[in-house]
Amino acid sequence: MRPHQDYLEEERLGKALDVRLLRRLLGYVRPYWGLFLVAFLLAAGITLVELSLPYITKTAIDYVLIPPWIVVRAESPPTSDAIKLDEGRFLVRAQELPRSIRESLEEEGKVEGRYFLIAPEDPGAEVVARHPDLFRTISAGYLVAETDLEGLSAGERLTLQAPAVRTLLYLVLGLLALLLVRFLLSYGQVYLLQYAGQRIMFDMRRTIFRHVLHLPMGFLDRQPVGRLVTRATNDVAAINEMYTQVVVYLVQDALMMAGVLAIMFRLNARLALLLLAFGPPLLVLTFWFRRHARDAYREARRKLARLNAYLAESISGMPIIQLFRQELRSFRAFQEINRGYYRAQMRSVIVYGIFGPTISVMRNLALALLIWYGGRGVLSGVFTLGALVAFTSYVRMLFQPLSDLSDKYNILQSAMAASERIFKLLDEKEEPTGSRPLPTLRGEIEFKDVWFAYHDEDWVLKGISFHIAPGERVALVGPTGSGKSTIVNLLFGFYRPQRGKILVDGHDISELDLAQLRRKLAVVPQDAFLFSGNVEENIRLWQEKLSLDGVRRAAEAAGVHGVVKRLPEGYSTDVRERGGRLSVGERQLLSIARAVAADPKLIVLDEATANVDSHTEAQVQEALERLMAGRTALAIAHRLSTIRNVDRVLVLSEGRLVEEGTVEELLAKKGLFWALWQLQFASLSPAEGADS
Repeated sequence: MRPHQDYLEEERLGKALDVRLLRRLLGYVRPYWGLFLVAFLLAAGITLVELSLPYITKTAIDYVLIPPWIVVRAESPPTSDAIKLDEGRFLVRAQELPRSIRESLEEEGKVEGRYFLIAPEDPGAEVVARHPDLFRTISAGYLVAETDLEGLSAGERLTLQAPAVRTLLYLVLGLLALLLVRFLLSYGQVYLLQYAGQRIMFDMRRTIFRHVLHLPMGFLDRQPVGRLVTRATNDVAAINEMYTQVVVYLVQDALMMAGVLAIMFRLNARLALLLLAFGPPLLVLTFWFRRHARDAYREARRKLARLNAYLAESISGMPIIQLFRQELRSFRAFQEINRGYYRAQMRSVIVYGIFGPTISVMRNLALALLIWYGGRGVLSGVFTLGALVAFTSYVRMLFQPLSDLSDKYNILQSAMAASERIFKLLDEKEEPTGSRPLPTLRGEIEFKDVWFAYHDEDWVLKGISFHIAPGERVALVGPTGSGKSTIVNLLFGFYRPQRGKILVDGHDISELDLAQLRRKLAVVPQDAFLFSGNVEENIRLWQEKLSLDGVRRAAEAAGVHGVVKRLPEGYSTDVRERGGRLSVGERQLLSIARAVAADPKLIVLDEATANVDSHTEAQVQEALERLMAGRTALAIAHRLSTIRNVDRVLVLSEGRLVEEGTVEELLAKKGLFWALWQLQFASLSPAEGADS
């Protein structure tokens, strides 16, 4: 019970970043480009706000929390607004003194300590009056050294620095305002991206389903249903993640890193260059991650697909597994697949486990280098404490996009794989159809030397020719695999013959509008398929013009009206998925009622009584007789007892038409039909079997 790997495993992925696929994906973005443009602008606004937050902290430390004035000795005023104290000494704001001049003065020992300057109108003037010996009166107000304030109480020091406290309040209010702006911008960005992503998913799902509706049956026969469902659900969701989690945020990350680097160079070029030394190792690590993460992700995805497929297949076939005592063998096969998935996942874990912590270690190394080098600068006076604090925030902001790279790359790769599969499906050619209209259908059918093969030249039909007159009832009989169902599929236009012609009312079916033709046909299949919904909806089958009375008349003609009346809610009773609430016979009768409601000129019966008991078979047979009255009917028959009232029988064998005639004529010939009859009615004479 080893699983078929080609069937169970997902196809291999293509490129991690395919420009051709990206161009096609942009086609779905085009109707919503305005939303994405606004999202990009919001991303720029969010970046500006994020970059401003550490700078506010720097401003609060350097201009408010640390005394802003210093005394320098110089021959001339070092700044335009310097206050002269006495000969050769000036009071200047530390932040307004150019760095080069300040470093030069500090090397020469011409910079004194930190000072506070209190204006006469400030509340601190009261503190000056109580402690006149601590303050020096100058033209601009009262000057006091930072070291002289240690003897004052906490309240007096706050009163003395009332302007600084007020400035600090303004900075906090500004910070809160920026946080509010950031919230609004982030909300707008998330809403726009999610709205655009949902609209794109809506459009893609609609496109995929519309395309699947028009795909040829030959393609659908080769595809597992679950795979097609995945195309319209999981794969579309993976592309939505790329739009909402990657595209705009990659641009935002790039803006953030560029802004961080620009501010770092403005604060201290030497320190910024020192931190850039981490760039080459980061690039090497990123390229390593890109290559190994792709391989690990690909293998894990394939193993997961195989695991899910085998698990679903085993659960569906559990009665067979238990009946034939294959539990141990099935478990061993599952264990092998599960172990393969575990190993693939562990490989992926190792790759992600190396990348993430390594980025974190490098970030912490950068912070350590920053504290060591920047701390020395603060102690020597060439670097402010606020700038150092801001630098630590900017370093974290610089490394954060790299930490998120693994998640974004995973999403991007998943989206590329999903888009490759979606576009591969959309590139499948739709079912070929002609354009000639067929306003009315008389029901005449003719096959002219039809040859057909599902694969290459493995012929299923070989030179089939027959004619069915309007209103004639014809049965197709033959051993399994003789080509009966293939004839019906060709008649419906599901496949095209490689040779020969199929005529409907004298028109080549390849030239007819298939959608219009199929609206005039009806089929009663061997396994009646009912859709989720109520009885009325299943009989009407999207015929909006059919009233409830019309539905009831169709049910009465099919002999199922009495069954429906016994249901809890009558015609409004939910039949559940695939008609699970009804028996096989009841589903078949509903299928006949559906065909009656369609009022076709041509009816196809695909062994409509094969899956029902003898009592139900009689009911179904009576309903079929009423259905075929006045219509052309083509019936595939395995139970020969169901074809005693047909006008003619076509007998197929190995893809060829070997016998043709009425039941009595074929029995008299004692050919293949007679042999089949004998197999089913061995205990009866041919005449008795014909009467049975």
